Amino acid sequence: MTNTVSKNDVPSATQQTTAYLIVLNGPMEGTMIPVQAGQNATIGRATSNRIVVSDGACSRNHCEVYFDDGRWKLRDCGSRNGTRVHGEPITGEFALGEGRQFQIGNTCISFTFERDRIAADEDTATEIPVFNSGEMLDQEIQSRPEIVHRSGTTRYLLEETEAISSRDRAGQEAQRLVRLGLKMGVASDVRSLSEIVLDGLFDVTSADIGAVLLLPPNAVINRPIPSQLELVAYKSLDARPFERISDYVSSVVLDSRVVVVAVDVNANDHFKASDSLNAMRAESIVCAPIRRSERLFGLIQLYSTNPDNRLDQEDSEFALAVADQMGIILEAIRERQRLSVSLARVETENHSLRDQLQIETELVGDSDSIRKLREKILRFAPTGATVLIRGESGVGKELVARAIHEHSGRKSAPFITVNCAALSESLLESELFGHERGSFTGAISRKVGKFEQAHQGTVFLDEVGEMSPAIQAKFLRVLERHPFERVGGGTEVRVDVRVIAATNRDLEQSVKAGTFRKDLYFRLQVMELVVEPLRDRRSDIAILANHFLERFAKKSGRQVHSLSPAAATALVKYQWPGNVRELQNTIERAVILCSGETLGPSDIQLSTLGAGDPRMSDDESRSSFRPVSVDIIEQEHILAMMKYTNWNKSQAAHILGIERSTLDRKLKKYDVERPRH
Repeated sequence: MTNTVSKNDVPSATQQTTAYLIVLNGPMEGTMIPVQAGQNATIGRATSNRIVVSDGACSRNHCEVYFDDGRWKLRDCGSRNGTRVHGEPITGEFALGEGRQFQIGNTCISFTFERDRIAADEDTATEIPVFNSGEMLDQEIQSRPEIVHRSGTTRYLLEETEAISSRDRAGQEAQRLVRLGLKMGVASDVRSLSEIVLDGLFDVTSADIGAVLLLPPNAVINRPIPSQLELVAYKSLDARPFERISDYVSSVVLDSRVVVVAVDVNANDHFKASDSLNAMRAESIVCAPIRRSERLFGLIQLYSTNPDNRLDQEDSEFALAVADQMGIILEAIRERQRLSVSLARVETENHSLRDQLQIETELVGDSDSIRKLREKILRFAPTGATVLIRGESGVGKELVARAIHEHSGRKSAPFITVNCAALSESLLESELFGHERGSFTGAISRKVGKFEQAHQGTVFLDEVGEMSPAIQAKFLRVLERHPFERVGGGTEVRVDVRVIAATNRDLEQSVKAGTFRKDLYFRLQVMELVVEPLRDRRSDIAILANHFLERFAKKSGRQVHSLSPAAATALVKYQWPGNVRELQNTIERAVILCSGETLGPSDIQLSTLGAGDPRMSDDESRSSFRPVSVDIIEQEHILAMMKYTNWNKSQAAHILGIERSTLDRKLKKYDVERPRH
């Protein structure tokens, strides 16, 4: 092609120092860029260019348009594929005249002095057909709604102010976009972000109905479809309930990832079949993709029911700008939530590991009951089924639960423990399921619950029989793999956890009394383990005592090496109402108080409770048996302990091996009060 400047390409009138470049197709289709003498309009793939062309055939700095010596000229900047006019590459300078078009890769740009030419170019651009997935017959295309505009970029996010000053409305909307962006930036969760977005769009556009629909956050979807979208936020000026629209426009946006405007909805045969749109009486629709780089998060859908105030291209430009900003903030919020869950999980694992160092890493003992218990643990652990562990306080139910976890396929995931008796109903709900910021007094930030922290791991619920009926109902849904909501929240949370529960209560009696749900009882009792009390496996007492002696001697630095035969005999004859926990505390105290290398009977301080006496013979011990419930024994045991410690609750709780708060709760439960003198 001859590249000399032709006089025919130069306006006959006085040389004009202001011109316009109009993108006729491609991602920036319909965009107009004003250019003035003294300002070079650079074009290329790099974001530093005046016009950014997202095209693989476009070089980073492809070409430029400039005013020189009374003429407007086009110059290629050494691009890889060249700048073409009428299909031929140019070299050197090329003069531009009214209506001249040039091509950069697959993008065509028109040069003009006439600002009114924009409307004509936009009308031409909208004639590009839009398809859903697959090919459509001509008659099917005829029945589709008329999509009057599509665009993959928005001029509101261009760096040059001229790009948004072409219309007064655009300048005002750009300011609103900045203000809306600031509000979006402080959103703490996805729901509040979505509500801020809808409020901002309603302030600027003609919409009277709007919705934000998102794809599942952790799903990898190559070709998303409308049925996978989940409603996150909805707004209607006349309080209409949400109705899911026809899938056609949503499919177009999900496939192409560009914003679309559809008009004449009620008059279109395709939409007449949609009951929801008939109920809405929508006249026009804007549907914008929420995206970030190559990732698609979902859609913003706006509707106008007013035929005299339809949604138009300007509304779609603003909606796409908001959607692109939302995509950036949405990605940051989800990453922050992921880090929050990870941090809470690490902190819980840290506490769990510290606790684990203080208890056995394996079950100690050689009695028949312990051997059978180990065998059952090895059978139950790999199954992943719910396990109910039953036994008196202090027998080591948490140790059994840890053993199940460590021998399961979830051993590399968290093991989270919760004592259901140590917290009030409201605090237990927050502890298990988490809460949102501001959900109650003192909730200054979002808290991730134990179930979320234990995702793909194990949750151990100790004293599960102490749950209130309300918590039982919510807990049952989690057991049945249903999603749950945090306290004060509305977003569904799904987790994959194995539940191991433990109780020292007679759950069957609680079911009969109506304090424990029957359906939850059967759901927990998939597999059951019973840990026998220490007094029923006396052959393990000496083994456990020597194990604890070795551990506490090493921990305290004391040179205590063994138990005397008399001390061992005293331990074996004692009834151990506090079970293994009481034995552990007794040996720890004895190691600290011992003045020699061997623990003798004088070093061991045993309780004189009515549950047993080290001086009793086996026959005397058996003759003291009474056929009463565990609750009565516990009540008498606690009352005797309070008398033994002269009503010192801290000392009594320490000997019993329970928290002070647990002791207070049990005293209230059994209506035990200190006698008044």
